[in-house]
Amino acid sequence: MAQNGKASLKRGKPSYFMSILGVTLVLFLLGIVGWLTINSQKLIQYFKESVELQVFLKPNIPDSSRTNIQNYIASQPYTRNWKYTDKETAKKEWMKTGGEDFTEFLENSLLPTSIDFTLKADYVDSARIAQIKDVIASFPAVDEVKYPTAVVSKMQRNFNLISLVLAGVAILIAILVIVLIDNTIRLAMFSNRFIIKTMQMVGATRWFIAKPMDLRAIGNGAISAVIAIALVYGVVQVAESFLPDLKALHDNTLLVLLFLALIVIGITITLFSTHRSVLKYLRMKLDDLY
Repeated sequence: MAQNGKASLKRGKPSYFMSILGVTLVLFLLGIVGWLTINSQKLIQYFKESVELQVFLKPNIPDSSRTNIQNYIASQPYTRNWKYTDKETAKKEWMKTGGEDFTEFLENSLLPTSIDFTLKADYVDSARIAQIKDVIASFPAVDEVKYPTAVVSKMQRNFNLISLVLAGVAILIAILVIVLIDNTIRLAMFSNRFIIKTMQMVGATRWFIAKPMDLRAIGNGAISAVIAIALVYGVVQVAESFLPDLKALHDNTLLVLLFLALIVIGITITLFSTHRSVLKYLRMKLDDLY
């Protein structure tokens, strides 16, 4: 009898291996999608924070007026960084971008001084930028405020669409992950249904039967998550070695949060599915197991 029990347990072990493998692959897929989502959001943030507003100042204004505008812009919550461009610097930048010697033309013209600043990503939308422009333009020393209106408008529409698509894909993948992990665990527990029923028939309590299997489920979920994390991290390293520009988007904090989420998801779904399957087979009649 003892030998038969051991043989049954041995027959159950491969199912745990297959469940670990199946959960690992599903979590790996979820991890890759999560990493792509993080990178896309960081890329969107990068483009938003590259939008620059130019505050052109009137000629021959006192330094105190310019300082007041600088201090105002620097103190605002929407300002990411700023710089002051005097006439000489503006002249050099014009010649550099033009690619030709415009010295004679520039000497007979007035390139205005300006205060250029970029915005934090949360403030980059047409309505907010228009408000910011109106407030700054009301300063007496300000001649004009310019920013790429068409670029901001298109950027806002395109990024909203990208965010919606990514959110939809993430939700779809999350649902598929839950369903696939649940089915994988149910198949694994199906091969152990006779062990569960036998333990019940010899007088074992529901908690006594479920506890070791729940603990095994927690361990299996953690193992699957760790393997999936290692695979995702390997893919990240390989991708960044082939595409060095991805390193600029690398965010260790978000990556750690993603890995923690994989561990929680792996353990939670595996435990829930295992416990539910154990209770299901405990409620079934012996003839229904065949």
